This record gives sequence, structure tokens and C-alpha cells, in this order.
Amino acid sequence: MFESHRPDAEEVRDAEPKAERALDWLAGRSAVEETLHASLGGLPSERDERLARMADVLQATAQGLAPQAAAVWAGVPEPLVQQWLENDREFAHAVQAAAALGAAHGREPGGARTPAMVRVVLLALSQGASWGTAADTAGLSTYKLRQMWRASPTLVALVDAARRVRPPKATAFVPSSYRPRRPGRRPAGTGYRLVQRDDPE
Repeated sequence: MFESHRPDAEEVRDAEPKAERALDWLAGRSAVEETLHASLGGLPSERDERLARMADVLQATAQGLAPQAAAVWAGVPEPLVQQWLENDREFAHAVQAAAALGAAHGREPGGARTPAMVRVVLLALSQGASWGTAADTAGLSTYKLRQMWRASPTLVALVDAARRVRPPKATAFVPSSYRPRRPGRRPAGTGYRLVQRDDPE
């Protein structure tokens, strides 16, 4: 197991406060968005919510992430992203443009290791993914992720923090939208979001 090759324990402890803040930031995103909408007098509409998630997909794509990783970044199931791509021409064009932007700046799926990949690894781990699944989702081989982990006390602290907020007894990665909320601290990207139903017309 790679745990036997952890970096120096004191260096990991020094990195723990920053790692905890990073995971709190990822986990607190939904609460922040709800507060921003509350300042305007209510819940987001379904359209607002969909556009926000689409924007997240675009951001992740511009960072060189593949659709699977972009879905994890956005906190939505990958089949939903595929449905948007098939049914929303403007979104599909925007995703292509975001991918082209990333490629023009040296960011392509399977390319150089980036903080965006680390973010997806942490999100996947915090939602119950295995080490191998988290690596694959982020576009990394298990070996490369293990190398990064061994070389970085900060990454060790981040992984430890992500594992602490994962759902109890999780044995496989299940997108947060498929899993009911559990008591206690919410892992990053989990739980259902309340929205106002759009007018059918």
C-alpha cells in the first residue's frame, strides 16, 4: 500500500490547516450559493441552477479536464452532462470552445498534472470514490497519483482531509446526486439543492 511511503509526518501536520481550509471551501460552496440567492429574496430557479452547473463544466473543461472529471467538478452526474451536450446546441458549442481554449494554453485531457486534477481527486475521494477511481476520474494513472502523493506533504494532508469527510462505509463512488444526505458534516458537492420550479411555459 502507498500509505507506507507517506512523506515526513511533521511536514504533513504543518500542511493540515491549509488542507482543512481547502476542503471546507469545497464543501461550503453550496451553502455560499444559497446565501447569495437568499440575498435576492429566494431560491434559485431551475434555470439558474442548470446554468451555474453548465458554467462549472465549462470552467473545468477549460482547465483541460475530460467530461467525466468536469461532471465531478460541477457536482452533477456525467449522464446529465451528456444530455446537455446532446440537447443544448449552445452549451455543446461552449464546451468545444472551452476545450479549444484549454488546448491553446497547454491544457488538454491526459496532459500535464494540474491543480484542477487534484481538485477532482479530492472531490471524488470525499464522495466515496476509491483511490483508483478518483485517479481515473481526474485523468491520472494510479501510479502517477501515487508518485504525486509520495512527493507532497500537502497532497497527503488534502487526501486525509477528503477521506475524513467521505460518507461512512462508502465502498464505491456514487455521484452525490444519487445518494441521500447523511447526518453530520456534508462532504464536498453532496446533498440536494432546493430550487424554484421553472414556469412550464
